[in-house]
Amino acid sequence: MTDLAITLELLGGVELRGVDADAAGRVLVQPKLVALLAYLAIAGTDGRFQRRDQLVALLWPELDQTHARTALRKAAHAIRASLGAEVLVSRGDEELALAASAVACDATGFRDDVDAGRLARAMERYRGDLMPGFHLTDCADFERWLESERTELRERAGAASLALAQMFEDDSSLTIATRWARRAARFSWDDERTLRRALSLLERAGDRSGALQLYDEFAERLKADFNAEPSPETAALVRQLRS
Repeated sequence: MTDLAITLELLGGVELRGVDADAAGRVLVQPKLVALLAYLAIAGTDGRFQRRDQLVALLWPELDQTHARTALRKAAHAIRASLGAEVLVSRGDEELALAASAVACDATGFRDDVDAGRLARAMERYRGDLMPGFHLTDCADFERWLESERTELRERAGAASLALAQMFEDDSSLTIATRWARRAARFSWDDERTLRRALSLLERAGDRSGALQLYDEFAERLKADFNAEPSPETAALVRQLRS
């Protein structure tokens, strides 16, 4: 392991940086270890401790309490053995945390940047959905937690993109503004208010064909996923664009 803090990358894929590749591989091939690290990093932002009972209920629901706690101890030992003893911190026998001084996480960094108004920096971090394709069999509570976090971060990315689009439009940088507007609509594809704002911005920038293409993508996805049609308000805006 290097002297630098380890980085746990969860946006757009799952990677461990700042650690020997073999050590990272030993962790990344075990989904329960990845899930434990991700939960401690995101739910335990800034090193907040998590109850062991909560962790075993999320990750080992099929086991009784004794065997589940044994599984958690083994998982924590495996992480410490591969990444260093300092990466996990215990508080008594009942709480566990990821050491913020030893492990950084792009997902929590993204959230912090958005909250602080560092939108361009935040969007540099956001390379894609949280842990795309990651799945734990028979861990329904963890899956619900992950999907909730994934949705919340995607919505933050959409809001940040829309804010950047507005900033560049206000600065008369319409070409850059339209790029951010498209990203905002695609991150928030089921939010028609964001879509309409993006369509209107593209029209003001003179990119009517780009606006119509973005609408067609939205309408196709809405039909495929929900067998639904865009709202009358959105349809009226598009008729105006087409005319």
